[in-house]
Amino acid sequence: MSKIDKRQFSKQEWHRIREERRTAKLQKRISKIPTTSEEKNTNKIAFVLGNGISRENILLEEISKIGKVYACNAVYRTFAPDYLVAVDVKMVLEINKSGYQKKNIVWTNPNRAFDRMQGLNFFQPSKGWSSGPTALWLASQHNYEKIYILGFDYRGLNEGQKFNNIYANTNNYKKSDDGATFFGNWLRQTKAVIQEHKNINYVRVITSDNYNPEELNKLSNYSVCLKDDFLKIFALS
Repeated sequence: MSKIDKRQFSKQEWHRIREERRTAKLQKRISKIPTTSEEKNTNKIAFVLGNGISRENILLEEISKIGKVYACNAVYRTFAPDYLVAVDVKMVLEINKSGYQKKNIVWTNPNRAFDRMQGLNFFQPSKGWSSGPTALWLASQHNYEKIYILGFDYRGLNEGQKFNNIYANTNNYKKSDDGATFFGNWLRQTKAVIQEHKNINYVRVITSDNYNPEELNKLSNYSVCLKDDFLKIFALS
């Protein structure tokens, strides 16, 4: 795509042109939409959930009928995924207090604070990663043909300035008007998982304004899918 001299346009015109070019570039990376018969109701796919706001309004109960769900942290408050991953100490303490892990699968890293807790599963050795990429790595160990990644937004809201999480303003999370969390480690860890598991196709579900990092786009087993198309693939309401 040829370079444009933005000095030729007003600020408003340049903003519109930039968004149009961004959307056009994104379309080139859109994953081919499979027919329902190719994927629905099989054990060949899984869903890994981060907690970025791009996954808002996707009904988790519906996708859980289609494939295994791997999710992180506070999602357990309203939905029980097949595998819950939490590595933050405060969040694990909250989960333990609720007793959730006694009836559901929870994975975390070894920590002295957890020594007396019952029902937790521990990564050996500890990955030392954030919860989202760790959940993606766990799902990848189970050898699915395709893994859909939801809610991995990376950048903050308001041009990358504000905290991006659907659980903002709740216990153990930052406020919605707090500064964005640095995402460099999340991105690096995600890339490492995808590079390690070349036999798995990864599809990141995004909205048109999501950050679309080139370091992921370069990976041959990675693609993106717009949220609206994802909903159509599985006939989700």
